[in-house]
Amino acid sequence: MRVPLLLVLFSSAVFAAETMRIAVGPESSTLVLEGASLRVGADSDDAQYEPLPITRVTLSLVAGKLSIEGQASPTPALRFRSGEDGSGVISVGGTRVKGDVVVVLGKSRLAAVNVLGLEDYLVGVIGSEMPKSFPTEALKAQAIAARTYALNKKLEQYSQPYHLGSSVISQVYKGLDAEDPRTREAVESTRGLVMTWQLQPIEAYFHASCGGRTEAGGDALGRDLPYLQAVDCPCAKLPTSHWTLKLKQGDLKALGGAKGGAIKVQGRSPTGRARRVEVGARSLDAVTFRERIGYMKLKSLSFQIEKSGDGWTVEGSGFGHGAGMCQWGARVYAEKGWDYRKILQHYYPGVELQTLYE
Repeated sequence: MRVPLLLVLFSSAVFAAETMRIAVGPESSTLVLEGASLRVGADSDDAQYEPLPITRVTLSLVAGKLSIEGQASPTPALRFRSGEDGSGVISVGGTRVKGDVVVVLGKSRLAAVNVLGLEDYLVGVIGSEMPKSFPTEALKAQAIAARTYALNKKLEQYSQPYHLGSSVISQVYKGLDAEDPRTREAVESTRGLVMTWQLQPIEAYFHASCGGRTEAGGDALGRDLPYLQAVDCPCAKLPTSHWTLKLKQGDLKALGGAKGGAIKVQGRSPTGRARRVEVGARSLDAVTFRERIGYMKLKSLSFQIEKSGDGWTVEGSGFGHGAGMCQWGARVYAEKGWDYRKILQHYYPGVELQTLYE
C-alpha cells in the first residue's frame, strides 16, 4: 500500500530537495560530457568535488565497469558539475543542461542522468512538449500536468538510478535549448501546484490532439483510473487534428502480413479508436500495429482505412494515445477564456489541485 503523498512530503526526504533525476538521451557504451571548469565527485548530495584539467570528458563501459578517460573509476557512478557551485552548463550528447550530470550503469549500458531542481526541469519540459506560442493558461495547465506526472514517477522510481527518461516515452526534455521566458513564467506562476487523487499525485497523461474526444485510461493505456475518462474536446475543428497516410503493399512485410493480403480494423473502443487490426491472416493489437507502422506516421488509433490502388489510404484524427489532457484542446479552451484550473478539471475530472511546496 502506498503512503499518501502529503504524509511522505513532510515525513521523509523524498521531496526535500525538490530534485529530479532525468536520463538524457539513450543509454550508450560511451558518453562525452563537455563544460567549462568541470569538477567530479561521487554520486552524493554532499560529495566533495575535484576540479578537472579538461573541458571534455569521455566515459566508457569496460568489462562491465565505468571508465573515465581510459582509467577505471573508483566508484560505480561519477557526478559532474560545471563551476565551483555547479551553476555552469554541461553538454551531454548535444543536449545542454543545468545542474549536475551523473554517469552510471543503467539497464545495460551507461546512462547520463541530469540531476536538477524540479522547477528548472519543468521549464525544459514545457518548451519541449507544448508550442511556446500557446496561450498562458494552456502553458500553466501543461506545467501542472508535467509536474504532477514527474512527481508520480519519482515516487515509483525513487530508488532507481533515474526517475524519468527524456523522450516521448516519458516527457520530452531538451534542456536549456527548450527554455523560454513564457514557459518559465508558466512554471513559476504555478510553483508547487499538482493534481491529486486521494492525496496522491495522479498519473497525469497528456497528448497532442485527441481529434474531438479523449480516450478513457483503460482503453488507451490499460490504466483504468477514475480521473482518466473520455470527455469531449474542441480540437476536432482544427486542421492539425486531421491527417492522411498512404500504405503500400511493401508495408505489409513490416507488419508480418503476406503480399496480397488485406488490412482492416477488427474492433474499436467506445470512442471509435482501433483495438485490433487484421493484417492478411494475422490479427494484431492496434498499439502494436501503430508501433510497427511508426508513431509519427500513424499518429493515432482513431482512423479509417480503405483499399486504394496498390495500397491503402488511412484517414485519421488526433495525435497520441488520447488519454488525459489534449494540448490543442487546452489551447482552444484557453482562447475561449478558460483558466488553467477549469482546463485541468475538464480533462482530469474529480482531481484536486493542491500546493505541495512553495
